[in-house]
Amino acid sequence: MKSGWMAAVVMIGAVAMVGCVSQKKYEEAMVDVDSAKSELERTRAQKNALEQQVKTLKDLNVKFGNDAQVAQDELERIQHGRDKERGSVEGRTKELEDRVKQLSLQNRAVRQEYEDVKRHNETLKSLVARYQKELKDQSRSVTGALAPSASSMSPAPAGAPVFPAMKAPQPMPSSMNVNKASAGDMVLVLGLSKDMADRIVTNRPYRVKGELVAKNVVPKETFDMIKDRISVSP
Repeated sequence: MKSGWMAAVVMIGAVAMVGCVSQKKYEEAMVDVDSAKSELERTRAQKNALEQQVKTLKDLNVKFGNDAQVAQDELERIQHGRDKERGSVEGRTKELEDRVKQLSLQNRAVRQEYEDVKRHNETLKSLVARYQKELKDQSRSVTGALAPSASSMSPAPAGAPVFPAMKAPQPMPSSMNVNKASAGDMVLVLGLSKDMADRIVTNRPYRVKGELVAKNVVPKETFDMIKDRISVSP
């Protein structure tokens, strides 16, 4: 009887012990579950925060992409404007350079023309001085030669000087023979430049007046101005 009771007590103790162990494990398991739930909530919160960050980053990426496209378009517009302006500046620079070259050529031509006119003027001065001297000499000779004729005057006293008869000054010719006239006379009478008069002399003889143009001796414009005042008679 006693052994049976002891067995029952042992059994009850064992059941109680099993029950205690199970309760403890259960409580530990519940604690673990609560901890897992808390961890899960934290994980979910972190996930939501990360998803929000990802969304924000995506929005920023789109915004930055749009800003980059706008900046790229503006850069291309500026580059296009710069290239256009550069082309305009280069074109204007070339135009100015061509204008400077043209003006330089005109300046040289004017300077050459000035030198020709200066030489022509000196030639004219020399010719005028020569003709003035000749006219003055002839005028003096004519003045000294003008005396009453022998039929109306008594004979000159013995020993009186006798002056030779002198020709009156010859007028300037209205037509000049370009096959015979000197370069100086053509400069004075026709108003040609010294170089042009020298070319006329160098390219003699001329059978007709038009050969002055045909031989490229004088320009057509100059020929038209002098053609009525020249001749080519032998």
